[in-house]
Amino acid sequence: MSLLIRPSRDSDIPAITAIYAHAVTHGTASFEFDPPDAAEMTRRRATLLEGGYPYLVAERDGAILGYAYAGPYRPRLAYRATVEDSIYVAEEARRQGVGRKLLEALISECEAQDFRLMVAVIGDEESHGSIGVHKSLGFEHVGIFKGIGYKHGRWLSTVLMQRPLGPGVSQPPHP
Repeated sequence: MSLLIRPSRDSDIPAITAIYAHAVTHGTASFEFDPPDAAEMTRRRATLLEGGYPYLVAERDGAILGYAYAGPYRPRLAYRATVEDSIYVAEEARRQGVGRKLLEALISECEAQDFRLMVAVIGDEESHGSIGVHKSLGFEHVGIFKGIGYKHGRWLSTVLMQRPLGPGVSQPPHP
C-alpha cells in the first residue's frame, strides 16, 4: 500500500507519542530529556491546530510512520508569516522517503495558508539525513549555533536552514 499523508487525528496521538518518545530518548532532533506523555502531546497538538498550523501524519497500512507540523517560529507579531517545521519519523521507517513526503506536504499546506518563510532548526550537525532532505526541497543553510545544547554526553549544535514559501518576502503578508 502506498504512503498516505493526511491531517492528524486524535486517534493518532498514541503513535505520535511513541515516535517522539523514541526521538527524545535516543536521538538529537529534540533537546528534551524526558518524553512527554500522551496528554501533553495532545495539548501541544491542540495548541498548534487552534493557532491554524498544519499537523500531518504519514500512514501506511494503518500504521503511523511519522508526523510533521509547522508552528510559530517566534511569538512576536512581526514573525507571524514565518513558521518552523518539525518532522519525526519512526525508527523502522527511516530512509524510506517518509520524512521527505511529510515535508513536501507541510510546505504545500503552509503555502496554502499564506505563510511566507519556513525555518528548520535541526538538532546536531551530524543529522545528515534531515539536512539533506531540507536542502533537496529548497532550504538553504543560514547558520549553525555551535555547542548550544548538551545531551547524550556531548555538546550538540543546531543547524539553521530556511526556505521561502509562496511569494516569500517579495510582498507583505496578508493581515
